[in-house]
Amino acid sequence: QPDWKNPKSIDVFGRPRLGFLVSGGNMDPMVNHYSVAKKRRQTDAYSPGGVIGKRPDRATVVYCNLIRKSFPKIPIIIGGIEASLRRMAHYDYWSDKVKRSILLDAQADLLSYGMGEKSIVEIAEALDSGLAVKDITFIAGTVYKAKSLDSVYEPVVLPAYKEITESKRKFAESFYVQYCNTDPFSGKTLVEPYKETEFVVQNPPAKPLTQSEMDAVYSLPYMRTYHPMYEEAGGIPAIAEVKFSLVSCRGCFGACSFCALTFHQGRIIQTRSHESILREAEALTWEPDFKGYINDVGGPTANFRRPACDKQLKSGACVNKQCLYPKPCANMKVDHSDYLSLLRKLRELPRVKKVFVRSGIRFDYLLADKDGTFFRELCEHHVSGQLKVAPEHISDAVLKRMGKPENAVYEKFLKKYKDINQKLGKEQYVVPYLMSSHPGSTLKEAVELALYLQKLGYMPEQVQDFYPTPSTISTCMYYTGLDPRTMEEVYVPKSPHEKALQRALIQYRNPKNHALVVEALTKAGRTDLIGFGKECLIRPRITKSEADRQYGKSANGKRTKTSSKKNTVMQEGRKSGERRNNNVKNSSGKKRDKTSEKRGGRVR
Repeated sequence: QPDWKNPKSIDVFGRPRLGFLVSGGNMDPMVNHYSVAKKRRQTDAYSPGGVIGKRPDRATVVYCNLIRKSFPKIPIIIGGIEASLRRMAHYDYWSDKVKRSILLDAQADLLSYGMGEKSIVEIAEALDSGLAVKDITFIAGTVYKAKSLDSVYEPVVLPAYKEITESKRKFAESFYVQYCNTDPFSGKTLVEPYKETEFVVQNPPAKPLTQSEMDAVYSLPYMRTYHPMYEEAGGIPAIAEVKFSLVSCRGCFGACSFCALTFHQGRIIQTRSHESILREAEALTWEPDFKGYINDVGGPTANFRRPACDKQLKSGACVNKQCLYPKPCANMKVDHSDYLSLLRKLRELPRVKKVFVRSGIRFDYLLADKDGTFFRELCEHHVSGQLKVAPEHISDAVLKRMGKPENAVYEKFLKKYKDINQKLGKEQYVVPYLMSSHPGSTLKEAVELALYLQKLGYMPEQVQDFYPTPSTISTCMYYTGLDPRTMEEVYVPKSPHEKALQRALIQYRNPKNHALVVEALTKAGRTDLIGFGKECLIRPRITKSEADRQYGKSANGKRTKTSSKKNTVMQEGRKSGERRNNNVKNSSGKKRDKTSEKRGGRVR
């Protein structure tokens, strides 16, 4: 990490032979530095010793501008997650503005988007051949600047930057065109005009890696840890989460609205061979601090080990149709046999005690498999007492905007999970990821979620507010108030106070949230849920007689009964009601897991 406050820190690199390659890091710098409430975080897990501030905000732009001061004529190529998701004009949540392509703000010459293994090699070969960087306009998976469109073949011209800054509808229209051109087989060349002689041109995405190409990438001689120079400062804390995990796939055809994977890795699944993964796993077992546990085998979605259908291998993913939403596509090939075989082989390795699956499991895909062998072995061998899944919400109105299956599918999954574990004689639970304040969620839907959690007897210690990160459908909805897929108007909770109300409803048992929950229930017209009855969410902080007068008969608990159903959701403090009520941290408390906040623009 160069010292971004010292321009001379760039001089240490010397003058490069071909050019500078610049990335903002493994994680988006703005998400890494700020909570969804735009409050500065206290630590940076990707910097030495976890010290915040060693990497600047908008790191790619800052680094490139430092380079330009020392080496004004050297080619600069940018890439990584920060640049990839800002390759065209985008809404910037932190400044609440529509920003230009990062290519322009960074003063870079070329942008490599997506994972970039193919494009970076082609760029290096082109520069090495003596080609000027301004003439490298032909590589898939890259974005470049142009003064005219004379040499651009059959482009799709997006609304100009000026138009999308003045019209939210134009922004939504532009975004959806970009979204529909993220497939390497059907994607077109896109052009975004800025001035009469300034255009940003996006070439179609690079083709997905074959299995042999994936294996080659993962067979390179990586050191598998941070540089020793950081040891004195305490190392890089983020390594602990991934050191004993294995990447088996990339890409995701789940296409959740709040996830940026469609723009970055694409919807076509790419996998490593069993041999490649087993070689890496065996190498892990010889690490001095290996204790016998492989913490994860997966990717963005662990149980995706093949493209959604055979068509994707020849023609790409469907442009205007999702594989799993609203129902699984009839052409989808549901098959866990390859993943199951891989996990069995890993379990048999010497020195391996346990192999866990901690990447997200797509439960609707799991249920679509008529062969229940994988589900049973998952519960039997690969769950560490808790299985993390992401229903995100329980209101079908909100799930529709999220691109997630209806709640009945999640209920079916919970029942099957419970049944399997009972047969196995295991006491294992589901830990659901839940999101508040997503576009489409009013206080009515937030109350629905609170009542659902009450029925389950579960209150999450961590609540994830929707985080509007660049290049997601949900962020487009957040900014424009329109669903870009249909151009329907969408309700968007934006004010910090309303977000706090929705979050408090999910954590209604936390005493710190009492006033907010009362306010939320009053605004939602649900004061019947304030009272002393067993089905009320909270008790009033007044006497019972005063409550009867203020809130009506519901304070006596005289409400229509709702069915009580034993659940399989993990209950924090299950064996101690006191612990469940008292040992809870508010969403801004010290125990909050930063990872849970950053899933709003999920690049897992």
